[in-house]
Amino acid sequence: MSEQYEYVPRRLLRQQVRDIASGAEGVLMAVINENVSDRVGREHWMELAYIRGASGREFTTAVANVHPAHDQPQSAVSRRDQGSA
Repeated sequence: MSEQYEYVPRRLLRQQVRDIASGAEGVLMAVINENVSDRVGREHWMELAYIRGASGREFTTAVANVHPAHDQPQSAVSRRDQGSA
């Protein structure tokens, strides 16, 4: 029987990230290549990101949905406020 998961190294581990699917932010705790098969004999592997939110609870999302939290576009008001500081 093969392993059901394996850890995958990522540059964003232990950094603040945003799940673009839900808009939730948190710290990327792990990326795991997981066997998500629903049938015996047919394997389906998927890379899942485990993110710990502010509440302390972890949630998963597809790796493609994970982006650094600071990469989000700023509004014109917040850019103007930063320039006057």
